[in-house]
Amino acid sequence: MSESNVTMTSSRPYLVRAFNEWILDNDCTPYIVVDAGIQGVQVPTEHVANGQIVLNISPGAVRGLVVGNGALEFSARFGGVPMQVFIPLQAVMAIYAKENGEGMVFGSEPGSPDPDGPGEKETPPPSSDERPSGRPTLKVVK
Repeated sequence: MSESNVTMTSSRPYLVRAFNEWILDNDCTPYIVVDAGIQGVQVPTEHVANGQIVLNISPGAVRGLVVGNGALEFSARFGGVPMQVFIPLQAVMAIYAKENGEGMVFGSEPGSPDPDGPGEKETPPPSSDERPSGRPTLKVVK
């Protein structure tokens, strides 16, 4: 099989599981940012703002958290009302620690819906005649 025919599964479920574990191991609180407009998302709509919802997924806030390869799901109480939450992993936009903001923001992956919408096109890379002249330089950023 040639390398160009190899199709990889999404890395997002693996990264969400890893970052969740890392955040918990560092005694921090994992939060996820969810695009509530993605088909299949089941979250409390009264807490959605600007098409997004931020959810605390720490063991003290949710019950039965399962991060599968296709979706993240758990049960939680919102305003005292129990709810089963279901989030397709393509809807998870970020995972981060509440205490310090460390985590990861997810971009688009091959095979995932384009977050900019179907009408947006990627900007083509510059052709060789548009490259800047001179030597490349590096800067130290502190």
